[in-house]
Amino acid sequence: MDADTERDFVAFVETRSHSLFRSALALTGHRQQAEDLLQTVLAKAVRHWKNIESSPEAYLRRAMYRQQVSSWRRPGWSREFSTDQVPDHGTGPDVTAQVDLNLALHDALRRLAPKYRAVLVLRYFEDLPDEEIGQILGCKPATVRSQVVRALDRLRTLCPDLDSLALQEIRR
Repeated sequence: MDADTERDFVAFVETRSHSLFRSALALTGHRQQAEDLLQTVLAKAVRHWKNIESSPEAYLRRAMYRQQVSSWRRPGWSREFSTDQVPDHGTGPDVTAQVDLNLALHDALRRLAPKYRAVLVLRYFEDLPDEEIGQILGCKPATVRSQVVRALDRLRTLCPDLDSLALQEIRR
């Protein structure tokens, strides 16, 4: 890699890595796995930077999605995570409704198909337009819209009391 290409790559990573990390975190649900996912994708992208520098963010988001789907398909993939710290239990206000909401949503999102989860993350977490989501996932904007509707319907089916928990949380 020549110096100009390396400088362009480093500048892109410095400016866009935070946004890409948020996407990786939403896809994996775990900080260390998100770091690994982003690092893996960036390591692969640096070799092809000259070919992808015209639209690197879309390329990297698609690569993260595909890399994550590949990891879900591996037989050794597990939902258990080791930590070096025990969660701290403070004496603050009772936040059981928020915990219930978070657990219900997390469980429902985990049970969604990977493509549905990716569409919801890109639409509502990254706030990307349908055209860009379609480019990342390799489909048309109309397909993105229909996938969002199906994903939300599936989410409501998987967690029927999510709407009531969300309303209770909003009223507080």
